[in-house]
Amino acid sequence: MLKKIILALSLASSATLALEIEENQIDKGKVFAQGKEVTLLGKGVTIGQKAPNFKVVDAQFKAVTLNDFSGKAVLISIVPSLDTGVCSLQTKFFNQEVADKYNNIEMLTISADLPFAQKRFCAVEGIDKIQTLSDSVWRDFGKQYGLYIKDMGLLSRAILVLDKEHKVTYKQLVSNLATEPNYEEVITHLNQLSGKTTEPKTDTE
Repeated sequence: MLKKIILALSLASSATLALEIEENQIDKGKVFAQGKEVTLLGKGVTIGQKAPNFKVVDAQFKAVTLNDFSGKAVLISIVPSLDTGVCSLQTKFFNQEVADKYNNIEMLTISADLPFAQKRFCAVEGIDKIQTLSDSVWRDFGKQYGLYIKDMGLLSRAILVLDKEHKVTYKQLVSNLATEPNYEEVITHLNQLSGKTTEPKTDTE
């Protein structure tokens, strides 16, 4: 019953939020779903700017903010929903192929899934090296970063990298929601940020 109540409140807040947030002008016309442009709501961010603080929740509904990672470089993998094929692949890639190779970078996955669903997904898929966080309560991350998809209640697929001062050093907004990010490009940037000269190998190489 508690899960149903929380889900109902979450859906209601999503509808209200969409009416309150202005359209993201920075990324207008850059994201499509099934060939149709989707409208992103929120402020949007650009490379070089100070990353805005945000408030999300962990598996125990405990508030987590960007300030909690003060002094640490951060990679944020954003997915529409963990319990879908492409989002699952994206999350497992960073957990299995990336996290252990960059111990100096905090690895986060953020989606609009409820914490219950995130916790279940991580248990089933063995996600144990990255932290999954939910934007389902306040929708604050989507609002601050301009990644909230109007009329869908989901976040747009993207990768963000912040340096130790939390300046945005990399942004990849995936243009087609149904496709995976360009992982090679992300790894190249992580190598530069970490001072590495070689790229980590993946199982597909």
